[in-house]
Amino acid sequence: MNITITPDEQSFDEAAARRIIGQIVSKKDSVICLSTGRTTGNMHRRIVEIYRDSAFDTSEVTITGVDEVVNVPKDYSGACYTMLRNEIAEGLEIKDENFIMLPTISDDFEKECTCFMKELERRGGIDLLILGLGENGHLGFNQPGTSFGSTARVTEMNAELEERIRRETKTPPEVWLGGVTLGLKDIMQAKKIILVAKGNGKAESVRKMIEGPLTEEHPASILRLHPDCEYLLDKAAASKL
Repeated sequence: MNITITPDEQSFDEAAARRIIGQIVSKKDSVICLSTGRTTGNMHRRIVEIYRDSAFDTSEVTITGVDEVVNVPKDYSGACYTMLRNEIAEGLEIKDENFIMLPTISDDFEKECTCFMKELERRGGIDLLILGLGENGHLGFNQPGTSFGSTARVTEMNAELEERIRRETKTPPEVWLGGVTLGLKDIMQAKKIILVAKGNGKAESVRKMIEGPLTEEHPASILRLHPDCEYLLDKAAASKL
């Protein structure tokens, strides 16, 4: 088991950024799948800062995301598309055809998921997957109870997140809000995974993920079965190990 613990948040962001850059430099046509949220924003911005100083080649890199909010505008600030575009894709000058995301709106999400996974396969699969960790152990929109055999699909989001998004987008109650996500089986097919977690609020989830039982009630526990997974933690997130 590969666990890296950094002394503080700044060194955590730097370590994560350097790992992603290392993947890009080592394989010019890398497919990199990223997560959004409070854990990952600063590391994405740090990558862009280094790129501006070093200008490593990103012309063939594909950037994609683990999940997406559905039934919201694509340009909504909380949409994964918009966050990844603003935080990293534009700054790295990723070509439009190499920035591929699950859709926010569709008449047939099942078909969209199938097409998305086929496109990832056509590009050689995910070389590096950066995963954030939910406080309840979720990965993407794979909430506790999700089958370890799950694949890309539309699913529910937790009530707290739905309430916030509904308020911010002024979405009426009759419009269903959910998420579309890679499944746990899809996640496990990535060639390399880095699970990133920081802050005291993630400490108990980290403990369960690494030291608790292997169970669908804590989806992140499945990562212990991956042959090339690193747990990148700051000191606070690792405090209960």
